[in-house]
Amino acid sequence: MELFNLVTIPPGNDNPSAAGTIAARDFTISNGQIFTPGFAVLNAPQPETPLGGDTLHISLDVTANGQLPLPPLDADSPSQIFDITVFLYSYSTGRNFTVSNGTAAGQDDASLGNIMEQEPGSTVKHINWVWPDCLVGDGQPEGDDSDRGAYNISIRQNFRLNGEDHYTIFDVPISVTNRIEESDDRPSCDVLTNGLLSPEDIDAESANAVGVLFAPDDATEVDFEEGRGNDEENDDDDADDDDAGDEQDDDGDADNGNGGGNNDNGDAANGNNDQGGPGDGDSNDNADDPPFGGQREEATPEDGLGAGATLGVSWTLLLAGALFNIVHF
Repeated sequence: MELFNLVTIPPGNDNPSAAGTIAARDFTISNGQIFTPGFAVLNAPQPETPLGGDTLHISLDVTANGQLPLPPLDADSPSQIFDITVFLYSYSTGRNFTVSNGTAAGQDDASLGNIMEQEPGSTVKHINWVWPDCLVGDGQPEGDDSDRGAYNISIRQNFRLNGEDHYTIFDVPISVTNRIEESDDRPSCDVLTNGLLSPEDIDAESANAVGVLFAPDDATEVDFEEGRGNDEENDDDDADDDDAGDEQDDDGDADNGNGGGNNDNGDAANGNNDQGGPGDGDSNDNADDPPFGGQREEATPEDGLGAGATLGVSWTLLLAGALFNIVHF
């Protein structure tokens, strides 16, 4: 296992030795897999990869390499994933694109649907997001008004681990510098764009206090309860109620069936919301959400809307000097 420590500096500061301008971002990588503060393990892309082609391809193992079973789990399982959302943003360009916020929407479903529902039965989910039109080009950005260049893939996880709820933010730097050809199938960038908040407003350090999980030397044990999901439990309970209502007891009275089992909770513990922030119980179908394509507030871990950044997310990797330190375990 390797711990990569990427040394970065903020844009606009050409002196990497200046006090207060150096920051580091650690990635825990084993056999090419990048471990995150959550159950998701990133297979691709690798940090600092130049990307292009027809789509942005992301590969995620959503079981922490088998530590957590795929859904459905019991509604009260002490460990489970509520949702995973993905954004692509850049402070250099001011763009913050929705890759997937749980609901397919926009031109030809430009924003993808629920990641956990893709490829049923597979522990690895493959995201193929069509690059929007403003990223068409080849090579480095040309001019200050270009939307190509340095970006961060932001993976947001809303999950419960052994009875404790978490909302984490994991950013992977990439560059949109490879060739992306024009196509009528490319959605509008404006349709996918959200607002940005500063790293201080996002406060990813606090959100990620749980730390990187499930790396090969991590002894965390996962407590879970397998189940069939709320809807199927409701159907079974309703059927039992009907049967109970037909039976007669010794006194000749009909036995009363009790309820329909657990309903689908929309509270903060279940995190059924657009971005899954702690304390936000809005459902994905919240009628108060802005229409797709409108400007959305960017997320803090408290409000769960939009997309943000870890500390230093807009910074550019140094390609000389102390590029990264590699520690072998």
